[in-house]
Amino acid sequence: MVAVQIRDVPDEVRDVLAREAEQRGKSLQSFLLEILEREARSARNRAFVIDFAAIRGTGREISIDVPELISQERDAREARLLGTPSK
Repeated sequence: MVAVQIRDVPDEVRDVLAREAEQRGKSLQSFLLEILEREARSARNRAFVIDFAAIRGTGREISIDVPELISQERDAREARLLGTPSK
């Protein structure tokens, strides 16, 4: 994993985020990591929707095995969390 550092964060912003983290029973670091992960998921979802719309506009039929796709994503997530290669 990598470390991310954000400089020049205004005190007021840090204080609000620290209070939010405390209210959720989390450290500031784990709260911020949760926010970053949520943003990354949203970006991947947006990219998927854009790709799907582009394919759909071609008139081609799309066959998606949803259970298999979910299984692959779970395996990849587990591999990321455990730091092991995905299947």
